[in-house]
Amino acid sequence: MEAIRERLERAGVEWVRILWCDHANLIRGKAAHVSLLADGLPEGVGIAMAQQALPVMYDMVAKDSGLGPVGEARLVPDWDTLKLLTYAPGQAQVIGDMRVGGRAWEHCPREYLRQQIAALAALGLCAKAAFENEFFLLWPEGEGYRPADRSVFAATGAMNRHQDFIHELTRALLAQDLQPEFYYPESGPGQQELSIRYSDALEAADHQIVYRETVRGVAVRHGLVASFLPKIFEDAAGSGCHLNLSLWEGENNALGDPAHPTGLSPTGRHFLAGVLAHLPGLTALTIPTPNSFRRIRPHFWAGAFRAWGYDNREAALRVSRGSAGITRFELKASDASANPYLALGALLAAGMDGLRRELPLPPEATVDPGLLSSEERERMGFDPLPTSLGQALDALREDTVLLDSLGPARARAYLAVKQMEWEALKELSLEEEVRLLAERY
Repeated sequence: MEAIRERLERAGVEWVRILWCDHANLIRGKAAHVSLLADGLPEGVGIAMAQQALPVMYDMVAKDSGLGPVGEARLVPDWDTLKLLTYAPGQAQVIGDMRVGGRAWEHCPREYLRQQIAALAALGLCAKAAFENEFFLLWPEGEGYRPADRSVFAATGAMNRHQDFIHELTRALLAQDLQPEFYYPESGPGQQELSIRYSDALEAADHQIVYRETVRGVAVRHGLVASFLPKIFEDAAGSGCHLNLSLWEGENNALGDPAHPTGLSPTGRHFLAGVLAHLPGLTALTIPTPNSFRRIRPHFWAGAFRAWGYDNREAALRVSRGSAGITRFELKASDASANPYLALGALLAAGMDGLRRELPLPPEATVDPGLLSSEERERMGFDPLPTSLGQALDALREDTVLLDSLGPARARAYLAVKQMEWEALKELSLEEEVRLLAERY
């Protein structure tokens, strides 16, 4: 802590934000003055247990969540995640763990991901991951928003227009040890994509929190709103957050096997089969808002079908194959309205079920499933994904593997929050959704 305090003092930091991510995937925080950090806040700061039962619309506890006004959890800083905020001079941030009575709280999202990582390690594997974000840059305008440009995919004109923002964002990410890889304007008006390098699973989820905070913080300095809301404009592309995953046995990538017709190892085949088997319920955790399902439609390159394929952008699972063979796959039915700890943890839980049961991998989708008749899709097993959050929640309630991985208390609170969001938001127009949610995601 002495070294940390010296670092903060040299940087002129006065306040340290202690962050957490709730079941609605809102990033929240309490800030502690540096004068309180002499011992590192080993008991953390207090938050009401009801914080894990708040929906995205307002600060009201979801009914039947099992949480209420009684009880307090401690938000304990994980100092390994400390970052100095170049976009907020004089401030820093650290991600907190939720504890009760000195132990991990059963509603802590980071602890859930740790549990799944430990379960994977018991099978002799570890995971590396990256969240591949798209987002919109918007100008606030009255009660609504207009796009920061009217460009098209990879147009250099948009690169020129947003070069100051991108350069400041790049420097801010590097200052927090997030390595940028590729940048280009995406298909929608004002839409951007800037990817960062993969890392170990828990760090990847932490990086997703840092990434979202940084993009939004830098945008404010340029008078812009950066929104990760999946669907903002009806007639334009939506924003996904593809969840990229690789499995490792020591130093060896465990997904590929060049000798097998699929190119996948037994580990890879069983793991992907498990993800496909649980995909309907998994969507309640990876595309978990009513707005998300405005994007998950055939012919939108969003992975609207329960299928896998090589470089097939209409399959929910896209396997990547290069000169070194298969190295990773991506879940396309994922966006940045998902809590990254729950989304990645549930993805691991689904895949591990496939490993344990040695589930067979269905045939590869070599065509766009949306171009097939419903009879052909049924014969080939390319089922459409749920078309609403309501359907996804019903699928999750029936998925005992995912529910068991979440645990009864977390599952109850999460379902209560999402059911409340579904009932409150399902009748809203897209314009009303954007007005309410654009700056929350």
